[in-house]
Amino acid sequence: MNDWPEAWSGDDRGNQYGRGSANAQPESARVMRQVRRGPQAPPYGAGVPPQPSYTGGQGYDEGQNGYGQGGYDNNGYDGYNTGQVYGGGGPEGPDGGRGPRRAPNWRRRIKWTAITVVTVLIVTTVGTYFWADSKLNRDVDLSKVIDRPEAGDGTNYLIVGSDSREGLSAAEKKKLHTGSAEGKRTDSMMILHVGDSGDTLISLPRDSNVTIPSYVGSTSGKTYQNTGRQTKLNAAYAEDGPTLLVRTVEYNMGLHIDHYVEIGFNGFADIVDAVGGVTIDIDKGFKDSYSGANFKAGKQTLNGEEALAFVRTRHAFAASDLQRTKNQQKFLSALAHQVATPGTLLNPFKLYPTLGAGLDSLSVDKGMSLWDLASMFWAMKGVSGGDGTSMNMPISGSTGGNLVWDKAKVKTLVNELNNDQKVTVSGN
Repeated sequence: MNDWPEAWSGDDRGNQYGRGSANAQPESARVMRQVRRGPQAPPYGAGVPPQPSYTGGQGYDEGQNGYGQGGYDNNGYDGYNTGQVYGGGGPEGPDGGRGPRRAPNWRRRIKWTAITVVTVLIVTTVGTYFWADSKLNRDVDLSKVIDRPEAGDGTNYLIVGSDSREGLSAAEKKKLHTGSAEGKRTDSMMILHVGDSGDTLISLPRDSNVTIPSYVGSTSGKTYQNTGRQTKLNAAYAEDGPTLLVRTVEYNMGLHIDHYVEIGFNGFADIVDAVGGVTIDIDKGFKDSYSGANFKAGKQTLNGEEALAFVRTRHAFAASDLQRTKNQQKFLSALAHQVATPGTLLNPFKLYPTLGAGLDSLSVDKGMSLWDLASMFWAMKGVSGGDGTSMNMPISGSTGGNLVWDKAKVKTLVNELNNDQKVTVSGN
């Protein structure tokens, strides 16, 4: 089959399209049906004679102006270079070409970008809130505490660090120097008062001499009467857990406790590691084989294992329990400051592991909300930054190896806290 138009077959085509020409002059442009002819310019410049039109085949008659009807005329190039053959999109300009491009609507773009960013932030914040709220272990029922003092102004948190080994493997116990004692005791106890007149952090030595009051057993529901028995404060926790500890603190101080927060050994170490370690300045180096502490003086960054040893050490000090409470306050303040840095809060790869480690290891009272927990955290950070007061419980002496509270100073302290006044009492 011959694909050439009629009269174009064979080799006898003369000066034909696509096969070259013996003519010394180039061929003129072929007419295309979509091209509208306008005024023609000489195709090869002035002085070049017009070329003969093609007349050799049927359907390409001289003088015809349609594709398939005419061909090449004597006027030469027929507008193929006008830019109208391909006809790009967009509005036409005065000369029929592409018009000016529409300027972008920046106000609209900025508006929708802002809406998108705000929506993402809201969804992320709400999602994080519900995720974090679901991780809180609200397993302390303060409604079981009997004969409670009236609540004063401000909010009082009882913050407890327990020596619970729950969930620790034998290797982890060895690494953290926790020992393998059964049950749980309190290694640290603090009261944080959050109020309008300044926040106050008060350490309660675990060896404080206290009276065990009447109480209702947290599991048995049985009432145990006050026999005047005196013992160390941490024995109350060992005897019947958080509710008896709260009851004992309230009875011996006369201060209402609003919320309870507890963290164990493993959780404490995990938080420190999640935040990337905590930098602290140690005034004087010390060693303690019981806790595994081995510190030199100076500024240093402690990992979880080292931090736990730092806050637990008491055998290395003459005034063992009082010095330990000071170290605990110092470290917790540094930890709160470290967590609140932009490097942690604005970095999801640090923030979420830190939140996860902290919330997983906390035990709080049933009435504790995330807002309460956040308020406690920011108050601790404020105390570390000098916006509040940090002190030990006032001590007047000792009995049987237990520390005796200064009753007059404690009474003044509680009165100032209940009335949300600036604390004027100093501790040991």
